[in-house]
Amino acid sequence: MTEPKPANGGDGEGAGNPGPQRPTPGRFWRDFERGLSLAQLTLVLPVIVLVLSGIGAFIYGVAIAVHSVVDIADRPFAVHNLRLFLTEIDLFLIGATLIIAAIGLYELFIARIDPANLHRPLPAWLEMKDLNDLKARVIAMIILICAVTFTDELLEFARHTLEVLYLAVGVGAFILALTIYLRFSSDNGGDHA
Repeated sequence: MTEPKPANGGDGEGAGNPGPQRPTPGRFWRDFERGLSLAQLTLVLPVIVLVLSGIGAFIYGVAIAVHSVVDIADRPFAVHNLRLFLTEIDLFLIGATLIIAAIGLYELFIARIDPANLHRPLPAWLEMKDLNDLKARVIAMIILICAVTFTDELLEFARHTLEVLYLAVGVGAFILALTIYLRFSSDNGGDHA
């Protein structure tokens, strides 16, 4: 004797029922899923923009470096010379952050970058397994950029100690918040329970 099927579709469990059932794969669902899989290719545009922006930051950093040579030759012992070097460092770090974000978006949403097929494989720290990896790398770079920018601004405020104190507290609070966020939002760090 066969068992009757539940009238309301049941919960999908029991003898012979594998679990929740997908809708019958008709043409509409196949086309819809194909469209969704193609939608991930829309992320190619932000990847391209990030790469171009990173290259732009590198080019701008090189232009500042070339221009700095003239300034340093004119006034070799001026305090602003140190600021020019910090600006270069800042621009190169920003460019690197943009490139890291581009690589992460590409790896997470479009396709894995296969180191076996490359002449220069990606370093292990640049391989992204999930969004937390990308987030951690970008936030770490932002913290580094904040530290360099603060040092640059510190040279500007040399005579205004109260303003330096306010800026230091603000930058410190920002870096602390990002560090805490990184620590407790990653899968490896801290308990989320």
